[in-house]
Parts: sequence; C-alpha cells; structure tokens
Amino acid sequence: MAACAGGPGSWSENILKYFLRNNQIMAEDGAEILWYHAANHKSRMNEALKSAAHMIEADVLLPSDGSEHGQPIMAHPPETSSDNTLQEWLAEVVKSNKGIKLDFKSLAAVRASMLFLDNVKQHLQRPVWINADILPGPNGSSKVVDAKAFLDTVTSFFPDVTFSLGWTTGWHPEKVNEGYSWSMVKEMDYICSELTQPVTFPVRAALVRQSCSQLLWLLTKSNRYSLTVWTGKDDIYSTEDLLYIRDYFNKTQVFYDILEPQNHEFKQAIGIRVYPLRI
Repeated sequence: MAACAGGPGSWSENILKYFLRNNQIMAEDGAEILWYHAANHKSRMNEALKSAAHMIEADVLLPSDGSEHGQPIMAHPPETSSDNTLQEWLAEVVKSNKGIKLDFKSLAAVRASMLFLDNVKQHLQRPVWINADILPGPNGSSKVVDAKAFLDTVTSFFPDVTFSLGWTTGWHPEKVNEGYSWSMVKEMDYICSELTQPVTFPVRAALVRQSCSQLLWLLTKSNRYSLTVWTGKDDIYSTEDLLYIRDYFNKTQVFYDILEPQNHEFKQAIGIRVYPLRI
C-alpha cells in the first residue's frame, strides 16, 4: 500500500521537506539531518534544544517504583528514574522548531504517553517519530514490543505520525556478526505493508554493509520507507562502511544518527559541513 508522507506541519511530513522548507538544510539529503541522541535528563534536553540538531531523540518509560504518579519519564534502561517527565519534556520541546523521535522499550508507557502528546498536538506542527523495536534481529536478546498492540495504540490516537520500527540487535567484537536476514526484512514488510504512515527502519551501522541487498529490497517495497542508521557506543565499524552505505542507497532514503568520531569523518568525506552539537 503506497502513500506519500503528510503535508506541511503534519507529524508524518518528510523531515527533509520540513527542514528544507524552513531553510535549515541545503539539500534533500538524509545526511544533512543532525541528531541529538538520548536527550532524556533535563541537562541533556536543554543542551539538545540549544544545539544545531534538527531532530531530538529521547526515551520514554514508566518508573518502576511508582513515582511520578505513574507518569511516563525520560530515561533509557537500565535507568528507571529521571529528573524529567514526558510532560515536562514536551512543554520545553514545543517551544522549539525541532523534530522529535520518542523511543519506547516497552508497551507499558505508550498509551499514557499518547495522552500527553495529544495535549500538545496543536503546538507540535513538525515531524514526530514514534519508535519501538517490534521484531527480533541479528544477535537480538532484548524483549520486543508487541507490534500489533503498539501500532494499534499509536494510530488510535494519531493516524498521522511517522513510525520508526526496528529489530532488537546485538554486536559482538569477538565474532562475525551476521546482518539483517531475508526473513527479517520480509517479516517487517509484511507488518508495515498494512500501514499508510511513513516508516523508517532503524538499522545498526555495524550490521548494514552485510545486509545491503536485503535492506535495498525492503526500501523498494514502498515509497513510504526509509532507513535510519544508528550506532552502538562500543560498535566497531569504519567511515568506509558508511560511505559504502551512502553509495548503495538513495540519499533521500537514509538518515544517519551516528556517534563521534565517525559522524565528523563521514560528513567531512561527503562534503557536508559539521556543526558542533554541544555549544
């Protein structure tokens, strides 16, 4: 089922079109988008809002100790507490023009989070991505989020949103790491073919080069699909791997949420000016 991304100001608007329209990037090229990762605690959130980043990524969960009256908080496991609730986080982010990506590691926080998002929807006229790992992937050991329940809950509130749907993964320095298999990408397409929203697939940089054929096949299945390349902090991969990915796929269909020093080296190699995220 093919459909285009949403119109100007919608949560499903293509982020390249949004930031081009706002004169924040120079070309329709996924590598132009700057990311700020794990903007969870208030200090990180404030740094992200002051930074050159276009998209702010943060993690949402329910506190395990019953604090905050069951309100979703901004933290990444194994953390279970935070100085920032989702409500507080949204109150600050809506004052900016940055796109947002909210990452859910379990279903528990999703419905409550959608209620808080609904309260600020009229002030969030920019791309909003909702992320979860819904399928087991290469070396994946983390628990997946139930795909149907996740998609049904989000779309019951917001049919006009961008989904970021991934696989649980692992990476081991002492062995050969296989990439995304044909069965993995076909199962993902089977789930996403029923959607009408844009979908980006977060893929681990150290596993992409050995999976290019499979991931290219996935991207050809719908003009709604894209990839977001991310990195584990201890993963070993090269700038050459990123350049290979860059040459293999359409530049409008791949985003790069990667860490330093590879981010700087990659952007330098392809002639994109690098702005410091921390000021």
